Amino acid sequence: MKIKESGMPEEKMWENFFVPDRILRTLGLNQEVKDVADFGCGYGTFTVPAAKIVKGEVYAIDIEPKMIEETQKGAREYKLNNIKTMLRDFMSKGSGLGDKSVDYVLLFNILTKDKPNRLLEEAYRILKPEGRVGIIHWNYDTTTPRGPPMELRLKPKQSIELAVLFGFNNPKMYNLKPYHYGIVLRK
Repeated sequence: MKIKESGMPEEKMWENFFVPDRILRTLGLNQEVKDVADFGCGYGTFTVPAAKIVKGEVYAIDIEPKMIEETQKGAREYKLNNIKTMLRDFMSKGSGLGDKSVDYVLLFNILTKDKPNRLLEEAYRILKPEGRVGIIHWNYDTTTPRGPPMELRLKPKQSIELAVLFGFNNPKMYNLKPYHYGIVLRK
């Protein structure tokens, strides 16, 4: 089951919206983190930098074969052997990862109003105790240059409330100017 199309821009444009390494470090990704799952890895924009930071595996999961190919290309380019790509419909079939198997889950630009429950349930299931989930989303602002329609965007408070409903706690909020916000919560 594919999440509603948000109009994913071309890779060059997409990369101009972020400084991935800085965002990942701001959201607490560091060398103490072992294994990471990236739901909807896309071009590998965050997967590849995460693989350079953590000491374990980065599971890059996407439903689109082209996105898996792009992430694999990035892994080869940087000679990263710790990226494990998974072509998978994680919305319908789950991530394929075991219970309590990762330290951090990336839900970046994927948590929308139409299907947040499945993502949060799966993130909670695969996180180790005290593991963290990082959420990034487009600001609830019509002036953002891309992103899903406003009716699908969650405001930061809504993202936190949903995550808490699924058992996450200790939310920390970050302003990821100019177009995004970030939240980190613990299991």
